[in-house]
Amino acid sequence: MTANLTKQTHFDAIIIGGGACGLMCAVQAGFLGKRTLVLEKNDKPGAKILISGGGRCNYTNLYATPAQFLSQNEHFCRSAFAQWTVDDTISFFETYGISGKEKTLGQLFPVSDKSKDIVKVFTDLCRDMEQPIWCDTEVTDIIQIEDGFIVKFNKNGEQQNITCQKVVIASGGLPIPKMGATDFGLRTARKFGLDITETNPALVPLTITGKDQPWYEKLSGNSVFCRVWNDRASFEENILFTHWGLSGPAILQISSYWKPGEYIYIDLLPGADIIDMIITERAENGKKMLLAYLSGLFTRKFAEALSDYVPAEKNLASLSKAELDGLGSLIHEFKVKPAGTKGYDKAEVMSGGVNTDELSSKTLEAKKISGLFFGGECVDVTGWLGGYNFQWAWASGFVIAQNL
Repeated sequence: MTANLTKQTHFDAIIIGGGACGLMCAVQAGFLGKRTLVLEKNDKPGAKILISGGGRCNYTNLYATPAQFLSQNEHFCRSAFAQWTVDDTISFFETYGISGKEKTLGQLFPVSDKSKDIVKVFTDLCRDMEQPIWCDTEVTDIIQIEDGFIVKFNKNGEQQNITCQKVVIASGGLPIPKMGATDFGLRTARKFGLDITETNPALVPLTITGKDQPWYEKLSGNSVFCRVWNDRASFEENILFTHWGLSGPAILQISSYWKPGEYIYIDLLPGADIIDMIITERAENGKKMLLAYLSGLFTRKFAEALSDYVPAEKNLASLSKAELDGLGSLIHEFKVKPAGTKGYDKAEVMSGGVNTDELSSKTLEAKKISGLFFGGECVDVTGWLGGYNFQWAWASGFVIAQNL
């Protein structure tokens, strides 16, 4: 038999979700002398922090600005990033023993390469400031009452209720359901009449099906540094061929800007001109076969795959202008029409979420519902790959804490 317990508490706010945003919010509220309670569905806090960056946690990016974030309102995140900067993130973690090391493209990792060190900063601070984190606690509903909210949740097999004046929804988005991801934040927003911007998997591998799929499958495991672009964005990083399509950093990045039915384009030799290179080479070595030449630029396996589209058996001197032009198009504008994405199971983050028009950019409080705040991934603010989404999580958690 389950009990139905209602508790009146002295917490200033209930934070739903013990991820990056929720933990930062609890800690920053504690610094201000405000008491919060974090309710976390998983058996430990920071589940996505722990698996991020292959367990190393790329916790911010040195070059993060609002320009690297997607939202229906591109200016919405400016206020939060003005209140909590990249320097603030770096200083905060350094204060608690986490020094950063830069890897590629401004990505900052702990020197220890251990994401658990990031989580430990928050759990230690929450313990020291008596900001409790209740794990294995699934919130089932939030009901608005005259002087605040009733939060309903299951814990230890009991349905319990707790009252509070303010509620923070930091429950994340839809990616990685096996890590406990749910649509709770979106459902709650809808329940309170807030609009939702269409959600999709973002920073996600792209799939290739049909007659082209075997070509990609035979290249599975090959990684190539490329420029990948469409009419909205362009990224220069590695791509990875897989048995089901394309992955790798550049593909994950462009996926946030891709829509079903559209093409993406790949420059396999960014910053070079394959036609000029061959003209120069054949002046000295015209008998060299095109396949041998391409094998010097790419792996042999990749060069052989390209042979499906070019006269690889011909020597460089015998290539016609039309054949050179065709090779130029193939190398510098390789055209791909993905069938879809690998979905939320493989997505790093979710695009879309609670419509930013519904929230104050300065406080992240719902305009229609006093005392209800939304932060982190469930809001329509989506960053690039490489620590940007953590910066949004820390910033939004900080901003909300200032206004509890």
